[in-house]
Amino acid sequence: MDAFEILKIAANALNAKKATELNAVKVSDLTVIADYFLICTASSSTHVRALAEEAEAKLSEAGVQPHHIEGKATGWIVLDYRSVIIHVFSGDQREFYALDKMWSDGEQVDLNDILIEAEGD
Repeated sequence: MDAFEILKIAANALNAKKATELNAVKVSDLTVIADYFLICTASSSTHVRALAEEAEAKLSEAGVQPHHIEGKATGWIVLDYRSVIIHVFSGDQREFYALDKMWSDGEQVDLNDILIEAEGD
């Protein structure tokens, strides 16, 4: 499965579970560690875990397994799918680490084109 397909599945999973400030950045021209970063904010520590678990479950259903997961007991969980790295933050952790600013030279991905409206919206 290519990186953009992984990004789409993960973005929709996070959106369906009410992630906020969902942002995707194409970083393949800036680094070799990934093609995309997908960044979102959760409303609580429980929500951080739920978002990460949902993204992992939906990608697993599509046959994609993470290379590595870090931070399951913190306010920042990283799911590394090699070509796509998903960052699920609590609000204060996202503000502190400011990945959006750090990777602002990357190409912003318009998620409006790939997000499916959540049922009931």
